[in-house]
Amino acid sequence: MGIDKKNHEGYLDKTAHDAIRNIQREEKAADKKAAYLPLVYVCSPYAGDIETNTEKAKKYSRFAMDQGTIPVTPHLLYPQFMDDTNKDEREKAMHFNYVLLGKCKEVWVFGGVITHGMAREISIARKRHMVIRWFTQDMKEVEEYA
Repeated sequence: MGIDKKNHEGYLDKTAHDAIRNIQREEKAADKKAAYLPLVYVCSPYAGDIETNTEKAKKYSRFAMDQGTIPVTPHLLYPQFMDDTNKDEREKAMHFNYVLLGKCKEVWVFGGVITHGMAREISIARKRHMVIRWFTQDMKEVEEYA
């Protein structure tokens, strides 16, 4: 919908036109900002007790969502159709993880224990100078794990 540059009497009124256009731009920008949710990479153990670790990853993802982010949790997705015990498929899944990691604003590390796969993800995040936040398995934020 265009804004008429003329007033109700038919005279050019650029001041009113520009003011209305600026208000519309500000409203549009505010709507975009309100709709923005950052992508957060959820980094937590998967290997070992896969059933328990999957349930924990779901809780961590829910926590991240409740904090106003869009959680990206690849180890909840790729094992649905890829075989983690197949070396080639695992490497391909890890490559997918690194691509997704690069799309995220932050990395949130959960659980207190760093697995080999997590260490690789954290190393890549550090090289990319990403924000890394550390959480216990009870989702309490802490300083970096020792």
